[in-house]
Amino acid sequence: MPDNINVWSSWLRLAEISSNALLFYILIIVIVRIVGKRTTSQLNNFDWIINVAVGSLAASGILLRNVASIDAVVAIIVLATCQYATTYFVQRSKKIAAAVKAEPTLLTHKGEYLRDAMKRTRISEEEIMTALRSNGLTENAGANWVVLEPNGELSVIPRQDVRWEDAEALADVAAPPNLKG
Repeated sequence: MPDNINVWSSWLRLAEISSNALLFYILIIVIVRIVGKRTTSQLNNFDWIINVAVGSLAASGILLRNVASIDAVVAIIVLATCQYATTYFVQRSKKIAAAVKAEPTLLTHKGEYLRDAMKRTRISEEEIMTALRSNGLTENAGANWVVLEPNGELSVIPRQDVRWEDAEALADVAAPPNLKG
């Protein structure tokens, strides 16, 4: 067996890992309860980054001997506080929201692909067709609009007799200047 493979350390090390795992499990539950449901809901860019970082820090605090548990706990608490503060200020300031949040992007309009938006967001026709199928549609013409949401999901608004200007739910979606109807 190669020298760099370590299958067993000691009972003491296993006890340390177990207690650290329990500590971080409880910490993450408490943080999710304090910070709120958005921590585990559909994630936008900064929520996703925070979740990945917290997972990495928890794993480091559980397994790595050179990372003190309290160091990882403090880092997780600081990240959770930053996420909470960011979402708090995003709700209260349009400037901060614009700096932090991704905007929804219109990808199709009344059955026509908006190629510039698709290229800019790197979304393919196949991905749009998948979203159409997921919404029970068999062709692009069956949708008034397909929108790439800030959390990365594709929203499909089925064909209906409504103009872009009258679609209240699309007020925050930037539309190309030449959009008609």
